[in-house]
Amino acid sequence: MELKWLMDIVALAENGSFSKAADSRHVTQPAFSRRIRSLENWLGVRLIDRNRYPTTLTAEGVEFVDEARRMIADTYATRERIQSHSEPCRSMQFLAQHSLAVSFFPPWINNVESLLGDSLISLQADNLHDVLEAFLSGMGDFLLCFASPVAFSQLDRDDIEQLQVGTDRLIPVSAVDESGQPRHCLHPDRPMKLLTYPDDSFLGELVKRECLPRIPTGFTYRRILETALAEGIKALVLQGQGAAWLPASLVRHELEKGLLCILDEPLATLDLKIQLYRFNHARTTEVEKFWQHIVELYNPGYS
Repeated sequence: MELKWLMDIVALAENGSFSKAADSRHVTQPAFSRRIRSLENWLGVRLIDRNRYPTTLTAEGVEFVDEARRMIADTYATRERIQSHSEPCRSMQFLAQHSLAVSFFPPWINNVESLLGDSLISLQADNLHDVLEAFLSGMGDFLLCFASPVAFSQLDRDDIEQLQVGTDRLIPVSAVDESGQPRHCLHPDRPMKLLTYPDDSFLGELVKRECLPRIPTGFTYRRILETALAEGIKALVLQGQGAAWLPASLVRHELEKGLLCILDEPLATLDLKIQLYRFNHARTTEVEKFWQHIVELYNPGYS
């Protein structure tokens, strides 16, 4: 069982509908519904009466919501108690989206190495929703993610600071054949094989909203595989399985070596901003000093 499932069922009880609860948890309704189902499967009982409208909890659901609130409170209380007993560690904890952890973070942290002192660097990579949730729960000092409405809505708080530390671009790419031509592209006589992301993932939502609608009339595509991991899609593109939209930083070396090519117009490209977030009450002096150095590096004169 996951803590976020407990928060989900409490949100459903408080909001009275799946759509409102999903909005409050900043996930899509299908993803939210799957998590409620997962909680029910784990418990082995139905928490929602799906034969009634509006959304109604079963008797077991009503009982469990009270237990969920207690377990959430106990979990955070336990964490605070354990943390109060531990000795301070000279460390900096970064939470990052998967693709940024692979493509952006290694060269970036190397470039700012002189600002780190002798602190231990801890990096946790996950999807946007989970690293966002972990950051807001106090599980990391810094959050590294692409700028997005999902992140902005939850991080637009007086106690959170942000700084743009990079840019990227979402580009359509394909492996090339022996003559250097793309193996997959838009063609009027056949659909383009497309490797993509789940619609409820960050990159999947971008591709669905911004890229696919801009494919001209007369051209078609066929989704043949989806995964939330951009690195997995990259590997499949290199094998020639299909075309895909990938962050440019993730495929820079493959483009330079001629293993991949960028598919030209009319396929869309999207500019992406890379943001670094932190709470303005730093956990350690090392974290505070690092943030001040980073601010001065990227935004001299900022106050």
